[in-house]
Amino acid sequence: MDNRDILNREFSAQNFAGEAQYAELLARYKDTASNYALVENAIAVLSDLRTNESYIFYGRFTQMLPVGKRENSGTLPSIWEDEIFRIVHPDDLADKHLQELCFFNFVRRKPKKMRTNYYLTSKLRMRTGPNSYMQVLHRMYYILDPKSEAIWLALCLYSPLAFDIPAKCLVVDSISGQTFELQKQDNSGILSVREKQVLSLISKGLLSKEIADTLCISVNTVSRHRQEILSKLQVKNSIEACRIAKDLRLI
Repeated sequence: MDNRDILNREFSAQNFAGEAQYAELLARYKDTASNYALVENAIAVLSDLRTNESYIFYGRFTQMLPVGKRENSGTLPSIWEDEIFRIVHPDDLADKHLQELCFFNFVRRKPKKMRTNYYLTSKLRMRTGPNSYMQVLHRMYYILDPKSEAIWLALCLYSPLAFDIPAKCLVVDSISGQTFELQKQDNSGILSVREKQVLSLISKGLLSKEIADTLCISVNTVSRHRQEILSKLQVKNSIEACRIAKDLRLI
């Protein structure tokens, strides 16, 4: 299971409000995405995490990319803009999904009134020809469900990188203007200290009885920690948990 699969499971596990709450607001946010594409010449993608579909708006920046001739907008049967992803450098695409997983966990740990204060910005390489790439600025904003704690929409913008940013990926506080690198400080709360200890020992090949002896806890407690780790990281087994935890720099 990769980071994209984990994000799919995280998104679908959210509790959304009733159907009647969405239509008018969705139309407003689609207009917002369309205007970004028009004014910034950007590619704007508005993804609905509730219905698992996206709305894509192509600004004139698209002319720089090998994605074919496009209409002004379209609907995608997925929250993932795979046609755009196909021209992102493979290394950058893997980093992008990891960054978004980190950002999702960061945002949902914040009080609801603060969650829309932040957006994610990162540098990507996009293919412009058979052997050529250009630097692109990617920005992602989350929009909350109006009646629940869920994150409802994700707005992604792609445009040329006109000015360099001091890191490959930054979280921006749009209220204060402060920025920070997400992976350096914001994943620690996903697992407890004890869960990290257990997972670190699992990654070294220790069995539950050996972990229990090392940490002076019962085997049942180790089993409980194992289940909590799998649940929090949204994975099926310890091998996947160790891989994801290392990607997130938890262990």
